[in-house]
Amino acid sequence: MLTVTNVSLQFAGATLYKEVDLKFTEGNCYGIIGANGSGKSTLLKVLYGAMEPTTGTVSLKQGCRLSVLEQDHFKYDDYPVMETVLMGNPQMYGIMKEKERLYSKEDFSTEDGEKVAELEEKFSEMGGWEAEDEAAALLRGLGLTGIDYHGYMSELTGKEKVKVLLAKALFGNPSVILLDEPTNGLDLNSITWLENFLMDYAGTVIVVSHDRHFLNAVCTHIVDIDYGQVKMYAGNYDFWYESSRLMQQLLRNQAKKREEVIKELQAFIQRFSANRSKSKQATSRKKILDSIQVEDMPASSRRYPFIQFTPEREAGKDILTVEGISKTVHGIKVLDNVSFTMAKGDKIAFVGDNELGQTALMQILAGELEADEGSFKWGISTSQSYFPKDNTEYFENCDLNILEWIRQYAPEPTETYLRGFLGRMIFSGEEVFKPVKVLSGGEKVRCMFSRMMMSSANVVLLDQPTNHLDLESIAALTDGLEAFKGNVLLCTHDHQLIDTVANRIIELPMPGESGCTYYTGSFEEFLEWKARTN
Repeated sequence: MLTVTNVSLQFAGATLYKEVDLKFTEGNCYGIIGANGSGKSTLLKVLYGAMEPTTGTVSLKQGCRLSVLEQDHFKYDDYPVMETVLMGNPQMYGIMKEKERLYSKEDFSTEDGEKVAELEEKFSEMGGWEAEDEAAALLRGLGLTGIDYHGYMSELTGKEKVKVLLAKALFGNPSVILLDEPTNGLDLNSITWLENFLMDYAGTVIVVSHDRHFLNAVCTHIVDIDYGQVKMYAGNYDFWYESSRLMQQLLRNQAKKREEVIKELQAFIQRFSANRSKSKQATSRKKILDSIQVEDMPASSRRYPFIQFTPEREAGKDILTVEGISKTVHGIKVLDNVSFTMAKGDKIAFVGDNELGQTALMQILAGELEADEGSFKWGISTSQSYFPKDNTEYFENCDLNILEWIRQYAPEPTETYLRGFLGRMIFSGEEVFKPVKVLSGGEKVRCMFSRMMMSSANVVLLDQPTNHLDLESIAALTDGLEAFKGNVLLCTHDHQLIDTVANRIIELPMPGESGCTYYTGSFEEFLEWKARTN
């Protein structure tokens, strides 16, 4: 369907990748992964022709149409919502506009009539008469039910525009769909709908995403960008992640005989194939996994941070009591009569679309914001460490380097001790002397994790900790929180992080509604329970 032959790309004086050969085929979904800055989005641009490769070619099978999720949220502000979606099929949209032009002519001629007849036939063959119904179904599936489809894009919020642009990319049954972070800005219901749509899609899908649950749900293959090389592997993200780590471990163990290594890897492939039996794509995935040879498995050289929260002391029975907390932010009542208790060992995830309320609650519990009403009380044996959604104040106007910055929070100031913590966060050698004010978003987050680990708190509060992180860091965070022996309060959009870590779910209602929805169990169980009760 889409073929990449001997593609190399130099960008800003550096070689992102070289001699790339890939073939994307019909009926499969390919997830592109790689560290931040490795060139994932750039590879998408090369695939759809927005960027020319330094060498090589990208070819689309003749007669096929390629569709892209656009990132410019203001591009279509002068167009109605429905018309924007219909533009997703340029040929059909062009015929529609030409028909309108001819019909509106005051001096409509016989020649115009013949031309219109031809256009009407083509329009009908392309499903033009059902196009608006298809577009409306896509918009409804993505949760856009309360807007005027014939109103202008400029009247929509940023998140609503994202959904319209996604509907545009999906519209008209394109042969190949390219999606860059399609779940950004989507609520859980919309993400679930998109997963189901793509799993049932007959064409080719190529996606860049940091959402592991999404990648696991939809992907049949993973395209890994790793140190200038781009390689394709069968399976979804979990399969890639687990097999990559297993391969690394076994390759390091030179004492094992090759036959023993092969047997262990083959056993892993069989176990993983069986574990995916519930997927809608189970049959096709099983065929793919069954065909994998040991030589086909990834031996990635990717570096993973090591995140480990170790409490200095064990907390007692009483952890946290929250009673009737209410808070108004910028004139909006984002919290109204929120009450709950946290028991020893609880790991609570706050979910729902009330992100302002989640952040306000975290700030109140961390002592950075006062509630308008209500109260909360931490247990006398607890100690808290807080990861804020916005870490600007920790780095803004700061002239320290990484080593000096982390020393502010260290119980022991020696360089050996500090480098130990920073090494876990993949800061080594001369990197520790890098000024913190020039750090990337992901590097700042890793600094904040180092700070939290040094605190040895038995309760951690994390507000959107996966923002700016690559998949490797998100996986490390998930492992660290799952192994943590203390208590966790967590706000995140990462489905898999919640489902892995949380044993209790609290859904904060939208502003204007009071109380909360409480559930004891995993996130998947909560979603199933909610679907049954609604």
